[in-house]
Amino acid sequence: MDSIRADVVFPCLDEREALPWVLGRVPAGWRAIVVDNGSSDGSGEVAAELGATVVVEPRRGFGAAVHAGLERASAPFAAVCDADGSLDPADLPRLLSALEDGEADLVLGARRPDRGAWPVHARLANAALAAVVRSAALRHGSRVPLTDLGPLRVARTDALRGLGLRDRRSGYPLEMVLRAAEAGWLIAEVPVRYVPRVGRSKVTGTVRGTVTAVRDMAALLAERRPRLGRPADDGAPRAAASGLTIAVVAKECVPGRVKTRLCPPFSPEDAALVAASSLEATLDVVRSLQARRRVLFFDGDPRAAASRSSTEFDVLAQPSGGLDSRLAALCDAIDGPLLILGMDTPQLTRAHLAPLFDEWQGRDAWFGPADDGGFWALALARPDGRLIRGVPMSRPDTGRRQFNRLRRAGLTVGELPTLRDVDTATDAEAVAAAIPETDFAAAVGRALNAMPRSVPDPTEASS
Repeated sequence: MDSIRADVVFPCLDEREALPWVLGRVPAGWRAIVVDNGSSDGSGEVAAELGATVVVEPRRGFGAAVHAGLERASAPFAAVCDADGSLDPADLPRLLSALEDGEADLVLGARRPDRGAWPVHARLANAALAAVVRSAALRHGSRVPLTDLGPLRVARTDALRGLGLRDRRSGYPLEMVLRAAEAGWLIAEVPVRYVPRVGRSKVTGTVRGTVTAVRDMAALLAERRPRLGRPADDGAPRAAASGLTIAVVAKECVPGRVKTRLCPPFSPEDAALVAASSLEATLDVVRSLQARRRVLFFDGDPRAAASRSSTEFDVLAQPSGGLDSRLAALCDAIDGPLLILGMDTPQLTRAHLAPLFDEWQGRDAWFGPADDGGFWALALARPDGRLIRGVPMSRPDTGRRQFNRLRRAGLTVGELPTLRDVDTATDAEAVAAAIPETDFAAAVGRALNAMPRSVPDPTEASS
């Protein structure tokens, strides 16, 4: 399974004639997941004989079929493609390249039709819906360069699941784009060829099918238009620091579980002590700041959190999942403005956060970049997990992607100073040198002094 680069979900209803060509065009290293959505022509059996993974979904509907396929997907990336031969799965690597370059979170195939491939009524309906989405997103302060709601698309598997799509009918493709836009995803298009399908069309090839699809999508737009159409400044009062919740994201400082990248050269015990001193320095700064509420967002034994934070911090346990999902859950749990801080910047002072407290009235968010490409602080006037969920974490481009997510959501973002995270022994030495005479510097000094000394080679000494 490690060799599977991406899963391709093929919703399938009576497509046995097209399947040999379609599945034969799936790129090497990609797995085909054919979702049999009630076929009566043996499509599922044909797909299995051709080596595809077959999922049976008895509930009729495009959304139901894609959802079932995504539930089976396990590769880092997931794609969706029609199984009728109108789109070429061999185009998928081009879409994935646009995703992997970091400039997009969702890549759509913009159809370039051959003659007779795309009936006029279906093309007009598609163009009208795309225009509505573009206009609504612009009113929300986000630019979505959408020309086509076509079914060929690629995104990260976990991020797609995190969108929480609910439509199980023809509105599913539109809901994916709407929710991605609301979450601040970067959306891109790659032109792809679109040819006449094999066999009878069930949707775009008939007026009735097109009307049904448009009706499903129109209902979805009507439901979500208030959110997409709200301007960036809707007259609601902006956040004030006096109503602020400050949350410190922390891990229990247990040897072998925390700051493992310090080992070696530090021992697990010394790495845990360095982490503990870094966390305590951060908590001291937060104690000195004006806040309505202070939160320790804790991964570990809650008794350890309680003993460290006393009664000054509310302890919230981190849920399971990736860091983006955990931070998103924190945002969704907090009412009012929220400042999220990491525990890896013991050099943090009140002065680093002064712009946020002095100027927040003119910003929707504040962002503190780390010099390793991540971020050490994120403040949101209106916390919303969709602003974080799906952003790949612990990567050199995490900070840039998170910053772009905020801007694409139409937020005005202020920037805090760049700080150095303590992730490696080199980081720890550099930060300790910048803040001598602190408990953190003392902890690093003890760790350095405890490192095993190299023993001279006696043969070299005598030569």
